[in-house]
Amino acid sequence: MIETCEDFKNNVLNLGVDVTETDFNQRGYHLEVALTLNTVREFAQKAYEQGFYLVFVTGFHVLPEEKEGVKFSGLEVVYQFARYDRLCRVKARVSVSEDMTVPSICHIYQGANWHERETHDFYGIMFSGHPNLEPLLLCKEDRNYHPLLKEEEKLKSFETVSWPAKTLESSDAETTALSDP
Repeated sequence: MIETCEDFKNNVLNLGVDVTETDFNQRGYHLEVALTLNTVREFAQKAYEQGFYLVFVTGFHVLPEEKEGVKFSGLEVVYQFARYDRLCRVKARVSVSEDMTVPSICHIYQGANWHERETHDFYGIMFSGHPNLEPLLLCKEDRNYHPLLKEEEKLKSFETVSWPAKTLESSDAETTALSDP
């Protein structure tokens, strides 16, 4: 079991993911984790083992881009995890590749089953390994209609829709409660 958010940060850095401390008062979470498709399940397993519960899974749609020679669809899956016993919230996100598939975490967190089905309904993202990726909220006739996908001309870049992480000053670090129970 972790003692602080700082302990969890150090623990997940071993997965080779990018972890950024954020101002909890500004964003509502302490750590932002940028996952790869290969680290989604491993990260979720680590969070589960460290006593985190899953708050939600959702998606968002931005301009498609290419990173390090890999084309991405412009979709992101966002996860938020938290602890009951201490203030520590973690936002994790992963870019969805052009094949529109992300590994499912519902075998680790049962509650992800519903969230992944909802995200599939609204964005068309496939969750590999999901036991029942049938429409949840939309009717079967609307299987190919994904209401939260934006029209191409209305898409904005990821940088436009997200603000940069605020550098924590020593006084800010005290207020973010990274190490407070």
